[in-house]
Amino acid sequence: MSEAPTPSAAAVVEIAHLYKSYRRGSQTLPVLQDISLNIMAGEFLALMGPSGSGKTTLLNLIAGLDRPDQGQLLVQGLDLTGLTEAQLADWRANNVGFVFQFYQLIPVLTGFENVELPLLLTNLSRRARREHVELVLELVGLSDRQHHYPAQLSGGQQQRVAIARALVTDPTLIAADEPTGDLDRQSAGEVLDLLSRLNQEFHKTIIIVTHDPEAAAHASHIRKLIKGQLLNDNNRQ
Repeated sequence: MSEAPTPSAAAVVEIAHLYKSYRRGSQTLPVLQDISLNIMAGEFLALMGPSGSGKTTLLNLIAGLDRPDQGQLLVQGLDLTGLTEAQLADWRANNVGFVFQFYQLIPVLTGFENVELPLLLTNLSRRARREHVELVLELVGLSDRQHHYPAQLSGGQQQRVAIARALVTDPTLIAADEPTGDLDRQSAGEVLDLLSRLNQEFHKTIIIVTHDPEAAAHASHIRKLIKGQLLNDNNRQ
């Protein structure tokens, strides 16, 4: 990962009047309604809300995993709604690091190999890939476990491998969906402390979806969704 850039007040994500619905049979189910939101460079944002509130859908739209029905969605000034599927896939690979609740590690690959996976899509040499992987594994405190398989790691260690994998391409955004939902309290605290460090020391822009107030307390901003609508800003700074 490159050296931390100077923090900027510019908006990385600009959302205006965003709508998203899904079809179930003959029914149309509204999920997000008239969402407007700016996320600034270097912000640590927690999206909270009950199940079905639309928080994961909003995260997926920001991360380019899904498309809105209507509205504006810009990331670093790029209109994601105008990209083809191939362009969107390329954009995700270069700009977003994903962290999931259940880690999504490949069980037959070591920690090192799991972290290296995103780099296999780049033009980096084998030596350069190794240097990148070793750097992020050291950052998450797992240099001594890099040759272990996921089944040989604790839940907290697996999630730190997943965070290293998300970091290895030096993405613009880190998108984390319930990253502590499957962890005990101590392991969850370690993962949240790591995310806070990435935000504060490396100025990474981080968006987490969580229902846990203790997890949200690590964020600089908390936004709550209720029935697909975004409530007023709660700035913790």
